[in-house]
Amino acid sequence: MCKIEIFDGAMGTMLQAGGLQPGACPELMNIENPDVVKNIHNAYIEAGATIIETNTFGASPLKLEHYGLTDRMAELNTAAVKIAKAAAKGRAKVAGSMGPTGRFIEPLGDLSFDEAYQNFYDQAKALAEAGAHFLIIETCIDIQEMRAALLAAKDACDIPVICQLSYSEDGRTVTGTDPQSAAILLDAMGADIIGVNCSLGPEELVPIVKTLAENCTCPISVLPNAGMPYLKDGHTVFPMGPEDFGKWGVKLLEAGASYLGGCCGTTPEHIRELAKAVKDMPLPERRLPAKKLWLTSRSKSVCIDKSLPTRLIGERINPTGRKKLAAEIRDGSLLGVKKEAVNQVKAGAHLLDVNMGVGGIDQAAAMKKAVTEIAQLTDAPLAIDTSDAEALEAGLKAYPGRALINSVSYEPERIAQFLPLAKKYGAAILCLPITPDGVPKTAEERITVMHKIIAAAKEAGLDDGDFLLDALVMTVSADKNACYEVLITLQMYRERFGYPTTMGLSNISFGLPNRPLINSTFFAMCLAAGLDAPIMNPYDESMQKALMASAALLGDDPNGLAYSKNEANLAVPKAAATAKVTELSPLEAIKQAVIDGEKDEIPLLVENALKAGMAANTITEQALTAAMTDIGVDFGAGRMFLPQVLLSAETMRAAFNKIKELTPASTAPEQGTVVIATVKGDVHDLGKNITGALLANSGFKLIDLGKDVDSTDIVRAAIENNADIVGLCALMTTTMVQIDKVIEDLKEAGCNAKVMVGGAAVTQEYADSAGADAYAPDGVKAVELAKELVQK
Repeated sequence: MCKIEIFDGAMGTMLQAGGLQPGACPELMNIENPDVVKNIHNAYIEAGATIIETNTFGASPLKLEHYGLTDRMAELNTAAVKIAKAAAKGRAKVAGSMGPTGRFIEPLGDLSFDEAYQNFYDQAKALAEAGAHFLIIETCIDIQEMRAALLAAKDACDIPVICQLSYSEDGRTVTGTDPQSAAILLDAMGADIIGVNCSLGPEELVPIVKTLAENCTCPISVLPNAGMPYLKDGHTVFPMGPEDFGKWGVKLLEAGASYLGGCCGTTPEHIRELAKAVKDMPLPERRLPAKKLWLTSRSKSVCIDKSLPTRLIGERINPTGRKKLAAEIRDGSLLGVKKEAVNQVKAGAHLLDVNMGVGGIDQAAAMKKAVTEIAQLTDAPLAIDTSDAEALEAGLKAYPGRALINSVSYEPERIAQFLPLAKKYGAAILCLPITPDGVPKTAEERITVMHKIIAAAKEAGLDDGDFLLDALVMTVSADKNACYEVLITLQMYRERFGYPTTMGLSNISFGLPNRPLINSTFFAMCLAAGLDAPIMNPYDESMQKALMASAALLGDDPNGLAYSKNEANLAVPKAAATAKVTELSPLEAIKQAVIDGEKDEIPLLVENALKAGMAANTITEQALTAAMTDIGVDFGAGRMFLPQVLLSAETMRAAFNKIKELTPASTAPEQGTVVIATVKGDVHDLGKNITGALLANSGFKLIDLGKDVDSTDIVRAAIENNADIVGLCALMTTTMVQIDKVIEDLKEAGCNAKVMVGGAAVTQEYADSAGADAYAPDGVKAVELAKELVQK
C-alpha cells in the first residue's frame, strides 16, 4: 500500500449526464442501464484512476426502502461489482461503495446500533462475495454510524476497509467529531485506510488530511469536491476546474494522503489532471505518530502519558457504598449519575469512570443507558468499569468513542472475555495485577503478573498505546509496606514497560483517622514516583491542592504559575465551577438545566417556579428562550455540538409540556405552526429531521411531510393547517429548483406563510433569488429565524 493510488470521481454527476432522472434510484441503473455505468468506469480508468467505486452508494437495505427495492439489495450490489470488474479488466481495482443510511443512530435518531450494523453487514457481504477488492464506507457525518459500519464490514469479510467521514467548514462532522478523535478511534478499531470525502474542496481538506495523518498509522485517503456547487441560469456549476483541482494533488500528498480522488462535481477530466500532477512524484515520507495511550469521546481526545500533566479519572459514578445512587440506578433513574458526570467534569476530571454495579438489575441494560446518556452530556472520555462481560459489550457498543476498560486482571475469565472485546471495539485496557490466587504483595510479584497480562493482550491483537497499568493500592493499616510497595511498583512500571499508570488512592487510608491527610500525602508521593492518571474524587479539595502543588514541584506547572494564581485566588475558584442548580434562582436554574440537558430534572424546576407565582411567559422568555439563545451562540462558536443541542431541545420540550400540564390556559408555549418538507425528487432528510426536532422542542407545532414531497402536497398542507412558516429543504442542486416551484405555487394559492429554506446545496444568494423569506444554514439558526418570522 506504499504507493500513490488514484480513485475515480463523482458517480452521481455522471449518471445524471447519462440519463438518470431526478428522484430515480441511481443503483437501478446497474440493472436497467449497465452500459451507462460501465462507460463511466471506463472514462475514469482511461483518465488515470487505479481504483474505481461501484455504483452502490445508496444500495444498502435501509436506503433502498425508499424505492421499494430492499429485496433486490444483493442483486444490485452484485451487478455493480460485475460491471466495475468488466470495465476494469485488470487495469484498476474495485472498491465497493457504502454510503450512510440517512438516519441517526440512537439517541440522536431512531435507528438502533444493531439495525445499522445489520444494514451494513448485508451490503458488505454482498459486495465482498461479488468480488470487490476494497470496501469504502464514505460520506458519514456521524462517528457512531461509522463504527457500526466498520464493525459490520470487518465481520462480513476480510478485504481492506476504507473509512471516510465528511467534515464541515469548522473542521468537524455535523455531530461534532474532530479528525483527531476519528483517526484515533478508527485506527484502534482496525480500519485499513482512513480518510475524508465530500462537503469541502481540496484546499479546505488539506489541514484535515494533515491531522488524520498525524494521529494514525493507516494510509490516508482524500476525495474532495470540485468546490461547493451553485446554480447559474438554471444549471449546476462546480467552481473548481480540472486544472486547478489537479494542482491540489501535490499538497494533499504532502499533507499525508496516498489515496487521492474526487467527489461531487469532479469528472474524468479532474481525475486526469490529478493523476498527471502526481504521476512522477515519489510518495512523501510520512512520520508516523508514537504509540501513546489516547482515549476519545465523540468530540474530544485525551492522552495519558508520562510526558504530559496528570489526568484525573473521576470515580463518583459508582454505587458502591452510596445507597441513594444505588437506589436510583435500581429504579431506572440516572438523575444522580448525570449530575455526577457534569459536576465531575466541571471540577476538573479528564475522564469519567462508569460503574453500574447494583445487585439484582440488568447491568447490561443499565450500562448501555448510562453510557449513552453520559456521552451526550459531556465530552470527557469514559472508562467502563464492570466485571460483567455482557455489560462491558453493551457499554462499548453504545459509546461513540474509544473507551477504557476497567479492568483486565490475569484471571482466566477476564482474559478470555474482555481482551477480544477490547480488540473488537478498539478500547484500551486498565491492567490490574491480580491472579486467581489473589493480590501479589510485592512489587516484583506485580511486575511478573503484569508481564503475563500484557503478553496475553498482545496475543489478542492489542499493542503499545492500549495499556494503563494499575499499581494496586492496599490498606496501610493492615500492611505496613502497602505504601512502599506501591511506590516501588510505580517506578518499576515506568522502567520496565514505559506505559502510563493509574490506581484508586483512597484504600491506603482505610481504618485510619483524618483520612484526607493520609490520602493527599500518599497522592503527592505517588505522583513523584510516576503516577499519571489517579482514579479519585475530583471534588476533594485536599487532593486537588496536593495535585497542584506536586505539579509545581515536579515541573508539570512551569515556574509554579498555575499554583501561584490559584493560591492568590486569581483563578476561578472550584466552588464556582461546581455550583449546583439548586443554588441558582428559579429562572437561572431552569435556564442552566436546559443548557446542561437535564431533561429529567426540569419538570420539577418548572413546577416549583409556577408554584412560586412566576408566569408561564416569564419562564418561557427569561429562562427557556434565553437558554436556547446562549446555546445558539455556543453552537455557532463551536463550543457545543449537535448531540448536546438536541438534548437541550428535548429538555426544553419537557419544560413546555410541564407548563402546558399545569397552566393549560396559558398561551405561552405555542410559538407557531411550521409545515416542513424535503422537496420533490430529493430523498435526503437528515438535516430536515434535525431542524424539525429542534423546532418541535422549541415550542412550534410541527407538521413534517417527509421527503420527496410534491409541491401540491406542501401547498395543501400549508393552507389546511394555516401555517405560519413553510420550511423547505434540498440537498442536491438538481432538486433545489423545486424550491422555486413551491414558492411560486404558494403565492398563486394565496398562502401567506413565510418561507424558510435550507439544505447543503442552498445558499443565502439562492434563497434570495427564489424569493424565500429566510435562509437557515443549520437547525439552530432555523429556530432563531422561525421566532423572528412569526413575530413579523
